[in-house]
Amino acid sequence: MTTPKPRGDTNAALTELKRVLGDRLSTAPAVCQQHGKDQTWNPGLPPDAVAFARSTAEVAAVVKICAGHDVPVIAYGTGTSLEGHFAAVAGGVCIDLSQMDRIIAVNPEDLDCRVEAGVTRKTLNGHLRDQGLFFPIDPGADASLGGMAATRASGTNAVRYGTMRDNVLGLTVVMADGSIIETGGRARKSSAGYDLTRLFVGSEGTLGIITEVGLRLSGIPEAVSAGVCPFPTVRACAEATIQTIQLGLPVARIELLDADYVQAVNAYSKLDLAAVPTLFVEFHGSPAGVAEQAETFNAIAADLGGGPFVWATKEEDRARLWQARHDAFWAAKALRPGMEVVISDVCVPISRLADCIEETRADMAAHEIFAPLVGHVGDGNFHLIMFFREGDAAGLATLKAAYDRLIRRAIAMGGTATGEHGVGLGKRGYLDLEHGEALQVMRRVKQALDPGNLLNPGKNAGP
Repeated sequence: MTTPKPRGDTNAALTELKRVLGDRLSTAPAVCQQHGKDQTWNPGLPPDAVAFARSTAEVAAVVKICAGHDVPVIAYGTGTSLEGHFAAVAGGVCIDLSQMDRIIAVNPEDLDCRVEAGVTRKTLNGHLRDQGLFFPIDPGADASLGGMAATRASGTNAVRYGTMRDNVLGLTVVMADGSIIETGGRARKSSAGYDLTRLFVGSEGTLGIITEVGLRLSGIPEAVSAGVCPFPTVRACAEATIQTIQLGLPVARIELLDADYVQAVNAYSKLDLAAVPTLFVEFHGSPAGVAEQAETFNAIAADLGGGPFVWATKEEDRARLWQARHDAFWAAKALRPGMEVVISDVCVPISRLADCIEETRADMAAHEIFAPLVGHVGDGNFHLIMFFREGDAAGLATLKAAYDRLIRRAIAMGGTATGEHGVGLGKRGYLDLEHGEALQVMRRVKQALDPGNLLNPGKNAGP
C-alpha cells in the first residue's frame, strides 16, 4: 500500500469545525475507536475526530474546512462494511452520516424515492410497506443506503433485482473541495453526458461523499414461495444452482449454506434444519407462476439427489428463515467466540461456481482450515469465514495464504476478488491482478477529482 500523504494542520481544522458543529464534533477516544475498526481482521485505525453531520450543507462545510487545512476526510454510515473501508490510515476527520436519516420523497407512480444517506434499508422498507412497495437490495446488515451505494452492495435478492449499481437513479455528492453536485435523475434512461452516478456507486468515498440517494423501487410481489432444500454435497447444491440459472428460472433468492454453516444458524437462530449442505430458495410472482417455478426447481433438485423441499408457507416463517440467513455472519462468529475472522466474498461466472467451490474446499481441507461456506450462489458469489486468535501470527499467515489462493483462483476463472464487500483496505492488493492497465485509469480519475488525496486515502484504487 502506498503511504498516504502526511496530514495537515488537524488542530486548526478541529478548532474551526467545533465552531460549526459544537457538541457534534467528538474527539473522545471511544468514539474515534468505534469509527475506525470493523468486525474483521483489518487493522483498526481511528480518526482524530468524528463529525456528526445533519445535512448536505454541513457535510460540505466540514469537507471545505478540512480541505483548507489539508486534513483527510472519511465518510461513515453504520460501520457494517468488512474490508477496512473506514480505517483512518492518515488520521483526519470521520464524517458520521447516521443523523442524515430523512426519507425525502416517495413517488409510488414512478416506483422511485429519494433518501438521505443515513437512512437504513429496514427503515425505508418499513416506510414503504403500506404503499405496496419495497427496496430489494438486502445485505445481511441493516446498512445505510448511502454506504450501500458507496460500496455497490448487493445481497440475497441480487439474482433477480440486481445490485445497487442497477437500482440507484441519482446522487447528491460532496466533492473534495466542498462543492456539491447532483448526478443522474428520475428518468429511466438518459444519453446526456458521462454516467457520473455509476462512477460514484462503488467508489467507497474516495471520489466524493454521497449525501442523498435516488432509488428505484419494486412492487411487493403478489405471491412469495420460500423454503429449504437439503443436498448430499456442496457440489450438488452448486450444480442445482447452475441448472436453475441456465434454465432461466426466475428465482428471486438462492442461497447456499454448507453443513458447518447450517449448524451455526441452527444454534444462533434456533432453527432445526438437517446439518447437511442446503439451499435456501425463494420465488416471486403470481400464485400460478410461483407454483410452476417451485415444481421445476423440485425436479432439478431431485435429479441431483436433493430434497425433500420444505416450504415456509407462513410469512412469519419466511421472515424467520431469511433473518437467519442475514444473521449468518454473527452465527459463524458465535461458533468461535472471542476469535478474529478473515472473510472472503469472491464471485465467479455461474458456470465455474461448482469448480471454484470444490477446489476451495479441497484447499481448506488440505491445510486443516475450518472455514464455513455461505453464498449468494445465484450470481456466483460465495463467502468463507476463517478464524484465528488475536496475536497468533502463524495462524493468521496460514489463513491469509489460503485467502490469497482463493482470490487468485476466482480471478483465474474469470471472476473477481470481491463480489459485494468492496475493496477498502483489504482487497487493494488484488486490483492490479484483476484490472491490469485499467487500474491506472482509475487512479487518474482519483487524481482529477481529489488531487490532494484527502477523501478516504489509502483505499480502493486511490494512491
